[in-house]
Amino acid sequence: MDEQNNYIEVSGTIKSLVYQNEENGYTVIRLETQDGESMTVVGCLPYAAPGEQITVTGEMTRHPTHGEQLKAQWAERSLPSSAGAIYEYLSSGAIRGIGPATATLLITEFGENTLAVIENEPEKLAQIRGFGRRKAYEISDAFKRQTGLRRLIDFLSNYYVPPIIAIRLYRAYGENALELLHENPYIMAGEKIGASFAEADRLAVNMGFEEDSPERVAAATIYELRHNAGNGHTFIPSDKLIEVTCELIGVDAQSVEEALEVLCDSGELVLSNIADRQAIYLAGLFEAETYGADRIKEICGEKPEIKWDIESLISQVEGEMGVKYADSQLYSLKIAAENSMMILTGGPGTGKTTTVRAIVSLFDKMGLKTLLTAPTGRAAKRMSEITGKDASTIHRLLEAGFSLEGDELIFRRDENDPLDCDAIILDECSMVDITILKALLKAMPESCRLIMVGDADQLPSIGPGHVFQDLIRSGLIETVRLTEIFRQTAASRIVSNAHMIIRGDYPELSGNSADSDFFFLKRTSPAQAVETIAGLCGERLPKNMGIPPMDIQVLSPTRRGETGTVYLNSVLQKVLNPSAEGKKEKNFGEIVFREGDRVMQTRNNYDIMWTKQEKSDINNKGVENLDFPNKTEQGTGVYNGDVGVIVSIDAQSETMSVLYDDRLAVYAFDMLNELEHAFAMTVHKAQGSEYRAVIFLALDGPPQLMSRSILYTAVTRARQLLIIVGGDASVFKMIDNHKVTRRFSGLRARLAQ
Repeated sequence: MDEQNNYIEVSGTIKSLVYQNEENGYTVIRLETQDGESMTVVGCLPYAAPGEQITVTGEMTRHPTHGEQLKAQWAERSLPSSAGAIYEYLSSGAIRGIGPATATLLITEFGENTLAVIENEPEKLAQIRGFGRRKAYEISDAFKRQTGLRRLIDFLSNYYVPPIIAIRLYRAYGENALELLHENPYIMAGEKIGASFAEADRLAVNMGFEEDSPERVAAATIYELRHNAGNGHTFIPSDKLIEVTCELIGVDAQSVEEALEVLCDSGELVLSNIADRQAIYLAGLFEAETYGADRIKEICGEKPEIKWDIESLISQVEGEMGVKYADSQLYSLKIAAENSMMILTGGPGTGKTTTVRAIVSLFDKMGLKTLLTAPTGRAAKRMSEITGKDASTIHRLLEAGFSLEGDELIFRRDENDPLDCDAIILDECSMVDITILKALLKAMPESCRLIMVGDADQLPSIGPGHVFQDLIRSGLIETVRLTEIFRQTAASRIVSNAHMIIRGDYPELSGNSADSDFFFLKRTSPAQAVETIAGLCGERLPKNMGIPPMDIQVLSPTRRGETGTVYLNSVLQKVLNPSAEGKKEKNFGEIVFREGDRVMQTRNNYDIMWTKQEKSDINNKGVENLDFPNKTEQGTGVYNGDVGVIVSIDAQSETMSVLYDDRLAVYAFDMLNELEHAFAMTVHKAQGSEYRAVIFLALDGPPQLMSRSILYTAVTRARQLLIIVGGDASVFKMIDNHKVTRRFSGLRARLAQ
């Protein structure tokens, strides 16, 4: 055992396979070291099998449940060479089609040459009784696939490229992967594979690629554009792009300019003028932005035919709702009825919900078929609750799915198969990025109205673009901004403090009173804050205020560190859903999933099956008294941000069932990497949702996350109760940090053209 810089190197033989995820290669093995010791090793070790010789480099960690284990960073493996080790390897099921009996047969026939025969001479296998030509070649092909991936992993490990990248490369390019890498190692940094530019560049430099090689400069340029798209930009000014690319790889401007010319000629990038400035786009984002602007201008230029007495219909709505609408709300109804497109915006307590309900009723009286949609499942559910009508996520509405190749998101609803409706109401529009806007506009039929609703002061979309702000500031779309705080919400400290925060004023944090809906609990250290939050969720709020844990959402600005959601979830799981006899669990890497856990889907999965239930009765822990009397509907698709409860774990079928409101989704164990615990979540993940009670942890963190917009968004997630736990200085620091990171977006300028 060698030790260097906190990393240790251990060599030995794999004795048993504890766990392996075929999707991402995550593996847990028991290793017998050369010293005869036994140890647990965890990490990305695809196709690891008993009998293999392995040298692992990594660091020792202590798992709270499983104790000491070596977390592998790199590993070198070699196939077994002795007859005994080969038997151990083959009998483990490492190669599909070979079990203990077949392994014995092969080793008896070929001895230490068994693996060489399997790989290179399958015709010899076919001569063995019980094999046959087809089975022999199937086994040989399966072994070659493993060997090909193993060689790719070994090659890339020399340059510290993680095995998961090798897995993706092999899936994408098969046996040609290694050859293609030698031709252009920067294929690793493409969207399909997902390696960082630094990983691809390290490999290329070691392979002898010149510093200013066209492949390197082109890859760096595309990397900068994709990286910035991930930060919300639809384009980068050409001079800025040349500058940052030169800084990244140390080449001269001419090299980048030449690469840009080639990439633009090929259609991969687009050069466009925005406000007298040359802008460089990824082709897909250019198409989304230009289509979005053109379609919006087209829609705004179409005045719908008015066949009704709008004033009379509004009076009917007011009478039936039993509400006396404010002038701004009445104006909203009139604008919605008389225009093809409208924006409705306002902060908390200004009547957006009441106005949306009234617009839905008005459209009903006008005989319009209206569809309700929102970016997230929780936002769609809230729309349904306030209107009494079905609402769906944008992805479900547009029937999102993957292309036949499985590597591209497509929407089945488009201009060739538009939605069947006369009006669409889109809530939480601040979360919509330019690609989603384009997809929605493509699916809108002719003469369809679009009402966009949102709070312009909330966080912008995670994806590229500044859509909601651009649409408002363009002045092209009729926009109604609700500002009056209504009497029923004016007494709420949540509402009043939210408005103070967005104005840049400090809220009053002292003077917690029993009848308030806003509390501040000062804690100076992460440990104190986390302990307080655990106590609030586990005892104080359920016992003293009658708020069950399922109605409490803990929020933090960040995922990592002592105040991040990863650590908070590990603490809250022990408090809210501890291990108990009869409660089934599933270990997945370093995570333990348990029946009763609150979990969140972390990526869009358009293929997962779900069954809609007529009725469910989830108690505070989330799993008892469940009653699913009738399966009323089946479908596919669970989306990023959907939150549910684990209701069953079945080791025999290797599945885990999660209840999302009234939809029961079943996950195979190898899909669990798509889930994470959701007792606590980041503010970004909570956007578009409301909760009965919110606990927000406010202590120092990364400057970009300690901002006014993060605080405002967290505060406005609370419907009945908000508790801020942390430091008053941290709260004030967030309010003072109103630096708005500029996003390069051309939508507003294109709308003005």
